Parts: sequence; C-alpha cells; structure tokens
Amino acid sequence: MGLLQKLFGLGPKVDLGELIAQGATIVDVRSKAEYAGGHVKGSVNIPLDQLSYNLKKFKSKEQAIITCCASGMRSSSAKGMLKSQGYTNVHNGGSWHNLNRY
Repeated sequence: MGLLQKLFGLGPKVDLGELIAQGATIVDVRSKAEYAGGHVKGSVNIPLDQLSYNLKKFKSKEQAIITCCASGMRSSSAKGMLKSQGYTNVHNGGSWHNLNRY
C-alpha cells in the first residue's frame, strides 16, 4: 500500500486552501482546449506532455505548487515528475473542480 500511496499522492492531507491563500502556484496539466473550457482562476496551464520543458517557469524548487487536471490522474503524474526534478513542495490537488471551491 505504501507504494500506491506515494504513486497517487495519498497520505497525510494538506490544507490546499491554506496553501492557495499563501500564494501557491496552481498548475493545470490538462490540454489547452480542456483548460479553455474552464479552469481555476489564476491557475497556469502547462499540459502534462509539456511540463518537463517548462520547469523554468517556476521561481524555485521550494515554492508551493498544486497540480490539477480533470480527475487527478495526470496531476498525480505531474506531481511525480516535479518531485523527481527536485521540487520539494508539490501537492496533487486532483480535479480542477475540487480546487475551484477555494
């Protein structure tokens, strides 16, 4: 179960609302067309397949980053990708609809 928890970003819950209030960057990893159909206000759209080419858009590897997508699967992959590149404060926000309530 530990491997699955790490893979899907499960484990101790973080307060996403608090992170957003403190200025976390919300990265929506859906396609540009999906993003155009609706997104969290203030989020940044970097499709998952382009994320590794856009790491320079982040200020530092310690900044708070919340990934989101349609269901939470792509955002989980994005979280793992960022973690593997040394980003230390990355959280899977799941569906963008989930984050939109904040």
